[in-house]
Amino acid sequence: MLTAHTIKVLQSLDKKKFRQKYNLFLVEGNKIICELYNSNFKIKEIFSTDPQKLGRSDVPVTHISENELKKISFLQHPKDSVAVCHINTEKKSEDKNIQLILDGIQDPGNLGTIIRLADWFGIEQIICSEDTVDFYNPKVIQATMGSFTRVNIVYTNLVEYLSKTENVNIGTDMEGENIYTFQKPEKINLILGNEGNGMRPETEELLQKSIMIPRFGKSQSTESLNVSMAAGIILGQLFRV
Repeated sequence: MLTAHTIKVLQSLDKKKFRQKYNLFLVEGNKIICELYNSNFKIKEIFSTDPQKLGRSDVPVTHISENELKKISFLQHPKDSVAVCHINTEKKSEDKNIQLILDGIQDPGNLGTIIRLADWFGIEQIICSEDTVDFYNPKVIQATMGSFTRVNIVYTNLVEYLSKTENVNIGTDMEGENIYTFQKPEKINLILGNEGNGMRPETEELLQKSIMIPRFGKSQSTESLNVSMAAGIILGQLFRV
């Protein structure tokens, strides 16, 4: 049975300040929890309505009721288990040949989808501006469907980082080179800007190449693409054979 204090602490982890205070975050659902077993993330404890399905004996598991699960879950329709995990504070950021740079992404769903895309295309690292949404946000974790365990996420000062990187800084611009004819450099930083404002001016000044996704439809009502949709199109082209 869960104590009132435990419930209060777990419920508070939907807010960044409490995740930082306790150095903990939540992962929900057996499928995603099982992804943690082969990752660098350490599980503190698991609360489950069906512990038999977790398949591990080296992690503390507490059997809870469906009602208790509803109290600690952040999902509208809670799944079978909730894992309490330690935040990984040891993050290194050595340049990878192809990596994503996120400048002020605010929507948790977009960040989660971008992390999932990175995992799909084998991109091992994402560098985020310090004001990008916290990837330990429960909505981000859920949207990644476990991909966060395989992609290194680093928060840093982008201007300093992009000024020193050896990769070619590439961003999107309506006057940029057509992505379908673009010849990718060997080492790339693909920079994606804020959903409403794009990348900030100081980031834009550090671009070395610009690309754009041409519009084929005749309708002018669609002004732009969602940032995660654009990321998927661009990565699909960058990785073409």
